[in-house]
Amino acid sequence: MLRATTAAPSATLTSLMGPGGLSSVLRPAAGGSASFESEVVFAGETSFRESGTISFGRGEHSLRFSTVGEGYLGPGPDGAVKHGVVGWRVDGSEGQFAGARGLITSNFTVDAAGGVVDNHFGLLWVE
Repeated sequence: MLRATTAAPSATLTSLMGPGGLSSVLRPAAGGSASFESEVVFAGETSFRESGTISFGRGEHSLRFSTVGEGYLGPGPDGAVKHGVVGWRVDGSEGQFAGARGLITSNFTVDAAGGVVDNHFGLLWVE
């Protein structure tokens, strides 16, 4: 088992499509941060299951999640990082997210020193 802990500051992401193709800009934004904690259990050389919590603000607003199926972690294109993807279902929630249902995807890289760059996209229904 592996315990993962990360944090992310507030940011804005702008995607622009035009004659030259696709471009994007990620900028810092005023506000707080989100924290992420999970337990990862490897089921094979490239497969894993994960469960954890994503908290916003001072931790009063949170989503608990677990893996849908299995995640994948394999070599990246340059050999310097590993590249992975996993889908999570929301198992419980508090605060602003009380009653939330939905799915979150994570597309991430891990370098040799254990540094993680993780991008989440979720679609949630809050009752």
